[in-house]
Amino acid sequence: MDRLKTIRRRKITGFTVGLLAVVAAGAGLAGQTVFAGAPQPGSTHASAATPAVAASSADPSTVARLALTSAAAAAVAAESMATQAATAAQAAKAASAAKAAKGARAPKTTADGKSTKAQDTTDAKGAEDPRNAKAGKEEKEERETAGVKGERDAMTGPRAVGPAIPAALPDPRVHGARIFRGWGIDTCHAPSLATLRAWRSSPYRVIGVYFGGRGRACPSQPRLTRSWALGAEDLGWRLLPVYVGSQSPCVRNSAKMGVRIGAHPWEQGRNEGRDAVRRAEAFGLRQRSALYLDMEAYDHTRRACARATLSFIRGWNREVRDSGYFPGFYSSAESGVRHLEQARRAGVRDLPSAMWFARWRVKATVFGEPVLRPNAWQPHRRIHQYAGNVSEKHGGKRLSIDRNRVDAPVAIVR
Repeated sequence: MDRLKTIRRRKITGFTVGLLAVVAAGAGLAGQTVFAGAPQPGSTHASAATPAVAASSADPSTVARLALTSAAAAAVAAESMATQAATAAQAAKAASAAKAAKGARAPKTTADGKSTKAQDTTDAKGAEDPRNAKAGKEEKEERETAGVKGERDAMTGPRAVGPAIPAALPDPRVHGARIFRGWGIDTCHAPSLATLRAWRSSPYRVIGVYFGGRGRACPSQPRLTRSWALGAEDLGWRLLPVYVGSQSPCVRNSAKMGVRIGAHPWEQGRNEGRDAVRRAEAFGLRQRSALYLDMEAYDHTRRACARATLSFIRGWNREVRDSGYFPGFYSSAESGVRHLEQARRAGVRDLPSAMWFARWRVKATVFGEPVLRPNAWQPHRRIHQYAGNVSEKHGGKRLSIDRNRVDAPVAIVR
């Protein structure tokens, strides 16, 4: 009974401290979101501009009211938690008595003394439960399809931004990210500042630029300098930096076969991750910026290829995250995105912190993507490329672009 009281007190104290931490984190999130709401853009004519507005610091009186309200809520929640703990204690006591009455057998142990209870899939008659056997088989097949064999190594770099498993992750702003929500484009060559100025009449306010990688279709990018990034920022644009590195061994695009991943994918991924960080720093992108790895469509059902590709991606993510940046990932929904969702569900670590999926000719939304579970890469961790290779003209300047709906981390240049 004394032990139950101690556990109950710890739960109440931990819950209250946790709520106070959430209140503090909430105050710190003020001013970190950029929102650009606009009607869905058309394809051939200019739309009314909807400038992005960066939130400023929260009003002190508002913060004070929020703190008082949150403190009151914490007290009520703590009282509720105490009641729940008492109920749980009574239930535990009853369960213990019932177990003693039935003379329940002790769990099996291995040679090193570890319990095997969690692995026991037999019923009271000693027959294997077919539901448990099927679940185990499906999990094994899912992990093999994802291209992993039990890799769950942790990532704990000194400058790492956030956890390495993107399931039920916190708001990226907790780790210093800048979030953009609205319409965006990406284009092979970075446009001039004059073009970006003219395109302020468009509904777009974020642009994807290809800042590095040996697999870029447009390797010559003379405009991608620190001054260009600052100029784009001054014009109200946010940046989605894209790194097109080595591609999957089973890449489908014949133009990318000359830059396929080699025999040591993990090391190669880390090396290219370091290159991405160096280029980002030269470009003027500060830590906590998002850097997106572009992996063009590949056949993820080929297991050897899937393993090599995933190892490369994880190595790249590890290096980028350890260097203080947010690793993102771009691919087609039915290849790379499906592959990484399988890996996420299998519990693989070192996955990207944001997902940029390409699925064209569908509704422009970051929600409802069929290959992603609703809780995957949430909140504020998704970009949907919903149209590609389209031509638009705004302010007298024409560009060939891909269109995107964005709710994800972007670059920080100031």
